Amino acid sequence: MTRGAQTRPGQGRARAYHRDVTTPSSAEPAVWRTLLRAQVLISRRLQALLLAEHDLALGSYEVLRHLGESPNGKLRMNDLADRVLLSRSGLTRLVDRMQREGLVARASCASDARGLFAVLTPAGRARLDAATPTYQQAVREYLLSRLDQDDLEQFGVILDKLADEPACVP
Repeated sequence: MTRGAQTRPGQGRARAYHRDVTTPSSAEPAVWRTLLRAQVLISRRLQALLLAEHDLALGSYEVLRHLGESPNGKLRMNDLADRVLLSRSGLTRLVDRMQREGLVARASCASDARGLFAVLTPAGRARLDAATPTYQQAVREYLLSRLDQDDLEQFGVILDKLADEPACVP
């Protein structure tokens, strides 16, 4: 096993594949920069396309998509913020804008007077339905079509490792 790859006491499986960060390989900074660059470039292209064709920002599309996939088209605001990777205040501002556009509404939670739901409106569903084929085609064009089947499988394994949060986050 390579240095830093072994599991130390108290570490779970998620940590087992991490290298010792005090001795980075020469490739690590380049890999990190390339990951950031690829993510930003793909996101910018998706954002530009969704804005041009559907007057819909990428973050708004993500909110609509998560609401559209949820039962009854609604999610608690806290859960939605976690899914779209925004702070609670950031999601509140985004939902405020989307509510003004008629894409979502807010509803109180019967079981928790302090809780609020974001709810997909018919106009939001229509915008989501119109934008989804554009989004899916762009993801295929900007990412998936550039990888063969072996690349896709390997990429999936790598992304699963990266998305597997450690048991204890500092």
